[in-house]
Amino acid sequence: MEKRLKKDIKSYTKKELEAELLAAGDKAFRAGQIYSWLHQKLAGSFDEMTNLSKELRERLSDAYHIDSLRQVQVQESKLDGTKKYLFELHDGHMIESVLMKYHHGNSVCISSQVGCRMGCRFCASTIDGLERNLTPAELLDQIYQIQKLTGERVSHIVVMGSGEPMDNYENIIKFIHMVSDKDGLHISQRNITVSTCGLVPQIKRLAEEGLQITLALSLHAPNDEIRKALMPIANAYQMDEVLDACRYYFDQTGRRITFEYSLVRGVNDSEAAAEELAERILHMNCHVNLIPVNPIKERNYKESQNKEILNFQNKLEKYGINVTIRREMGRDIDGACGQLRRSYREKQREMEGEACGHME
Repeated sequence: MEKRLKKDIKSYTKKELEAELLAAGDKAFRAGQIYSWLHQKLAGSFDEMTNLSKELRERLSDAYHIDSLRQVQVQESKLDGTKKYLFELHDGHMIESVLMKYHHGNSVCISSQVGCRMGCRFCASTIDGLERNLTPAELLDQIYQIQKLTGERVSHIVVMGSGEPMDNYENIIKFIHMVSDKDGLHISQRNITVSTCGLVPQIKRLAEEGLQITLALSLHAPNDEIRKALMPIANAYQMDEVLDACRYYFDQTGRRITFEYSLVRGVNDSEAAAEELAERILHMNCHVNLIPVNPIKERNYKESQNKEILNFQNKLEKYGINVTIRREMGRDIDGACGQLRRSYREKQREMEGEACGHME
């Protein structure tokens, strides 16, 4: 496991990099050159930065490291071309990223943490708990590596992979500023969606950041009782508090809220549940995204049947609520958050166990 004594240059904003170089006696304009190499040309080493002197490249190499993820595995859906990547971090941890191709462009779903501590019952990424937060460089490099591997530009980002983004708040905010920076990939903030299971203080704080991103709330229930059964975070923040925070977000940003609603058969998919949900969000400027839950072997939840899904959609639409049923991408691969990472780790443990058995 690599020890990190050098500084993480890819996590520096352009202004921070200028300050670093000035403190080292270099010219400020060098920061722009280096930043362009890192965030536009997606350089993986200082040696690639050919418009810098050899002496400067050597000094940079002595003081900084360039965080680059290593592709361990990739799965490609035969149904829709969705690609799920398993990347290794410098410390041996694994994270997942997903490339989805739409008519409007390429969208990448990135992870925000290694694991997760939120404990949502239907999610594989939370089963082993939280290992650590991802740095801005590790957030960015999921997109950079996918662009380099495919040779295609990413135009949309969803921060909905493993982890709770609002539990890694500072790094997420820095990442958004950097990925939308005109000196970086310059992806429009309006094409960035960040999800949360409902950390109320962070939602309110996000509302005041002056960003134009879309906030997606993992709601998944029409009331506190069902939500607590599915999501432990509901024990800390009641639905009324969470929805009030969403209203505040809209008031501050003018950005419509997306409610993510995973339909679990016999738990939250009844017409009565749809009616209760509709009454709670009736006058909000929102969009409801219905998601047939992706079954994982560690839980006994089953996805709702097509009839229940359509009935739920129809009930909400009768109240005038904007609803879509999410097109499930990559259903024939380890599509749900955390599944690829978890299956890879299980295989590793099996191999280690077999190796130990052979040694006895």
